[in-house]
Order: sequence, then structure tokens, then C-alpha cells
Amino acid sequence: MTRGSPRAWLETHKPRGGRRTQLLLAEIMWTLVGSGLLAVGLRWIVQHYGEPGLLYVMPFLVLGLVKAFFVLDPIAGRTIDRIEVRGDSHCLGGFFSFRSWTLILGMMAAGQILRATPLPRADLGFVYAAVGLALLVSSRALWRAWWGTRVSRAGSAP
Repeated sequence: MTRGSPRAWLETHKPRGGRRTQLLLAEIMWTLVGSGLLAVGLRWIVQHYGEPGLLYVMPFLVLGLVKAFFVLDPIAGRTIDRIEVRGDSHCLGGFFSFRSWTLILGMMAAGQILRATPLPRADLGFVYAAVGLALLVSSRALWRAWWGTRVSRAGSAP
């Protein structure tokens, strides 16, 4: 790496954070995105179907729970492991791997494409609600890991 190269500049100026900060960013991201998707999905469903829509969405919420426990919980565990292995003073955006960020961008693009299709928003709402609940439920693992670092620091104080 030469002194004036863009890579050297990036290495010098990238925002850095410790494990606790990276865990906090990851959990906030999962929590906010999950809450947003769930809220938007439920809003679209209720606007179209009224109160019965809350019953119609139940099977999709069960699918969201299945996705949380069998798909996203392992991913949250790998994210926690990645943050722990990386340690402190690493790039704040590095709590997810490049592959994960690529997948996130792909899911964002898929959401934009789905909203551009003629599918009714209420029908998309079922997918949004399921994915949102899955993210929200699985964020608990990240919150638990963050809380564990907080408790262990408080317990080690003199």
C-alpha cells in the first residue's frame, strides 16, 4: 500500500468502533428494519382487508417465526462470532461480511422491484410482515450479546 493510494487513505480515515459498538449497530439495524417492514406490511394489510387482515396475516407471521429460528438466528450467531473475532478498533460497517452486505443490497433492490410490480400492496404486506417479524425476533440474539458485554463490563468495575 503506497502512502498516497486511495486504499491507504481509506484505511486511515474509515470510522472505527469496538465490539460493543459494532454489536449495537448490528442490532439496531435488524431491529429498525424488522420493525419497519412489519409495520408497513401490517398497515398495507389492514388498509385493504380491515381488521380481518390481522387474522389473514397469522400464517405468514408463523412463517416469519420459522424463518427467525431456523434461518436468521444462525446468521445472527455468525454475525456475533464475526464481531467477536474481529475485536475492537475495526471498521464500523464491517460487522457484516461483504457477502452479507451484497445480500442486503439485493434484498433492498428486490423490495423496490416488488413495489414496482402490479402486485397489490396488501399482498406484498404479507411478505413484508413475515420478513419483518423474522428480523425483529432474531435481533434478540444481537441484543443479548450486546447486553452481555455491558453486564460483563459493569461486573468488572472495581
